[in-house]
Amino acid sequence: MKKLIALIGMATMLIAGSVNAQEVNEENPYKMIEQVANQTFDRIKNNQSSLKDNPEQLRTIMKEELLPYTDYQFAAFKVLGKHAASVPREKLSTFVQVFREYLITTYAVAMSYYDNQEVVFEPASDVGDSTYVVVRAIIKDPNRPEIKVAFKVRKSNKTNEWKAFDMVAEGISMLDSKRSEFESIIRQQSIDKVIELMREKIDNPLEMKKEMDEKQGPA
Repeated sequence: MKKLIALIGMATMLIAGSVNAQEVNEENPYKMIEQVANQTFDRIKNNQSSLKDNPEQLRTIMKEELLPYTDYQFAAFKVLGKHAASVPREKLSTFVQVFREYLITTYAVAMSYYDNQEVVFEPASDVGDSTYVVVRAIIKDPNRPEIKVAFKVRKSNKTNEWKAFDMVAEGISMLDSKRSEFESIIRQQSIDKVIELMREKIDNPLEMKKEMDEKQGPA
C-alpha cells in the first residue's frame, strides 16, 4: 500500500516540466501535460547519480519546474473548501504560501520512488472553447499493476494559461484526500495546526526511496 501511494504521488509529478515556457505548447493542455512530463522524467534520468548523493536536488527541481504549470493557489483554496471564507486574510495568505512549499516537498518525496516507469497518454483533443479538461494517462510498470491517472487542468480567465490543479489516480483525488485530511484538523483545532504540520513535512530531509527499499529488502 505504501508503494502504491508513492506511485500515486509520483504520477502527480507529470504536471511538472523542465523546459522553458516558450518551448511548451500551452495552447493545448493535452500536449502541454505530455510534453512537460516527458521532459521532467528525462531530467530525473539524467541526474540519477547526483540525486543519490544529494536528494534535496529533487526539491529544487520541483520548485523550478513545477510551479509554472501548476495552479497551486487555486488548489489551496479547493483544499480549504468552505473554511476559506472564515480564515482571516493574513492566515489565508500564509496557508497558500506554505501549501505551495508543501506541494513541492510532497512531489519531491514522491519522485524519489521514480524508477523509469513508462507513461502512456491519451491522444490530444481539440479543446475548443472549453476552460476545463481532464487529461488521462496510464503508468506502466513491469513489477506492478498499471495505474490509471487523470489530470484536471483549467484555463485562467485572467491569463488564458492552462495549469493543472488536481490529479486522480485509481479514483483517488489528491485534492479530495488533502481536503478530507485538513478539514478535520481545522474543525477540531485550527488552520494554524494545519500550517504547522505542513511546515514539519517541509522541514524533513529527503531520501531516495528506491535505495532505502533495496537496503530494507522485500516487505
